[in-house]
Amino acid sequence: QVQLVESGGGLVQAGGSLRLSCAASGSFLSIGVMGWYRQAPGKQRELVASITSRGSTNYADSVKGRFTISRDNAKNTVYLQMNTLKPEDTAVYYCNVDGVRRVADFRRYEYWGQGTQVTVSS
Repeated sequence: QVQLVESGGGLVQAGGSLRLSCAASGSFLSIGVMGWYRQAPGKQRELVASITSRGSTNYADSVKGRFTISRDNAKNTVYLQMNTLKPEDTAVYYCNVDGVRRVADFRRYEYWGQGTQVTVSS
């Protein structure tokens, strides 16, 4: 019912910036929470940032003050502005949507993007 298309990943020098985008498409009424997770080699996936449909945000302590999450509900798109990037930010970043409502269905659904690589060189 929902497809997520991520963009904006790449290679950047330490101290630089990147902006990730994730656009949701398909048949759905609304998305409760949109967020970004990341997974580095040898480590488990962790929440980076999330944002509700009303604009409430949540950030991992490691990115507070450096990353900013936002969403455009009209475009069903979530963004992650990443500033002052560090080598330890290197990971595959995954878009996540949760609390997805579908027509004539009271259940809520969750979907994941395919992931986009972010590499920060020292």
